[in-house]
Amino acid sequence: MEVKYEQVFINTFQDERFKTQKKIFIKWINLNLKTVNDLADGRILLKLLEIVTGKKLPKPSHGNMRVHKIENVNKSILFLRTQVHLQGIGAEDIVDGSPKLILGLIWTIILRFHIEKVPAADGEAKLTKETLLSWCQKKTRGYPGVEIKNFTDSWRSGLGFSALIHAHCPNLFVYNNLLHMSNIRNLKYAFEVTQTKFDIPKLLDAEDVCISKIDEKSIMTYITIYYHTFAGMTRNVRNLTGETQSEPTDIQSVTKIEEHEDPKFQAHHTSIKALFPFARQIFL
Repeated sequence: MEVKYEQVFINTFQDERFKTQKKIFIKWINLNLKTVNDLADGRILLKLLEIVTGKKLPKPSHGNMRVHKIENVNKSILFLRTQVHLQGIGAEDIVDGSPKLILGLIWTIILRFHIEKVPAADGEAKLTKETLLSWCQKKTRGYPGVEIKNFTDSWRSGLGFSALIHAHCPNLFVYNNLLHMSNIRNLKYAFEVTQTKFDIPKLLDAEDVCISKIDEKSIMTYITIYYHTFAGMTRNVRNLTGETQSEPTDIQSVTKIEEHEDPKFQAHHTSIKALFPFARQIFL
């Protein structure tokens, strides 16, 4: 009886994680759905890879037979294998619509071309899970109620998100006013601020984070957009009200979001924006 209960719990958790990943991965690919298609024919996948890599991939076959679909997906998989270590995913799995393997494929693309593609602020050639975590820890150090140890339960209270915002733009709100708010309210507030003030897409809902088992991949995908946005901050700029400030020395210093001068950041920003016309096509 106990074993059966544990299996039901595991299955429920896996279902919840699948729903969360599916939702955030869809939003990452597309926030403004213009046309409806699916991943099965391989054409959208080829187009997606061209956008996130900036490379020209082989032209897709335009037939609608299964053999044409497998051929198109194989073109994407063959390309991905030149970029990443890819195992356990075949063209037939994608054509047949295997949810688990489709999510695995999309996560591979996000990890390689959304997360690792971003230059790290500390001089590293690419952003990794460890450097992203280190950046979060550095920026939120000293904030009450925040101790970033991972990309799961460290974010449940919502204060971690608000601390990242406040560390870069403390004139937006009084951080201490958030300490007595509920987790749900803090999460909703942080997501609303980043969307309205910094044009950061609201990939997550508060309910996706205020749960017992938070999905690590979803948090990483979302936090990478924070990193990309805030890494473009300059040190001697006007604040959001237009007042000139001296060079920041602590978390109370006021700065302003500006375009990063490094063309690598500009290119990455462009690639993210270019993804938006492809909403929900993957799992329909």
